Amino acid sequence: MTTTEIDTPHGPARVSLHHSEEGVAALLLGHGAGGGVEAPDLVAVARAAHAADVHVALVEQPYRVAGRRAPAPAKQLDAAWLAVVDHLAAHTFDELPLVFGGRSSGARVACRTAATGQADAVLCLAFPEHPPGKPERSRQAELDAVTVPTLVIQGERDPFGRPAAAPHHEIVTVAGDHSLKADLPAVSRAASEWLTRVVRPLVA
Repeated sequence: MTTTEIDTPHGPARVSLHHSEEGVAALLLGHGAGGGVEAPDLVAVARAAHAADVHVALVEQPYRVAGRRAPAPAKQLDAAWLAVVDHLAAHTFDELPLVFGGRSSGARVACRTAATGQADAVLCLAFPEHPPGKPERSRQAELDAVTVPTLVIQGERDPFGRPAAAPHHEIVTVAGDHSLKADLPAVSRAASEWLTRVVRPLVA
């Protein structure tokens, strides 16, 4: 693993790079609003991706690097993420298929930036379909706007709701809540199977 800082319009982001042996693609993972890249589900998916010969970049947003717990506005999160994507695409993952991903808030960032950042696929962990107890404030449109293959791994008791399935994205439900900690092996299996099935054709 190597750790580096990448300049963005809103301060430096920190990226932990985990290179796989073959590196058939690269998975970029963002954290949730109040947590970091050490979240158990992110770690589980990073290991699963590594085992599937996919490079992994765990991305810490500038507000976290600066020591702030309150997340930055969505536009700042998206701009910082895209700056990291541009840097990694040019200097680290040249010509490789890119999979955008993250948990909760990070999943929303991955969805919102997929088109601009030219993602080849999107992996969402605990996509926050709506704020707890407020189903009328749906964020389904962010997910539906993604046109590349998308996987959503969701806890069956997630108070943030469950996204609706669609032809271009799959929903896998696992035991547990928004943290996805109840059955990490199931999270790993879902991610590994999807990455193997979706990424291999991209490099064929």
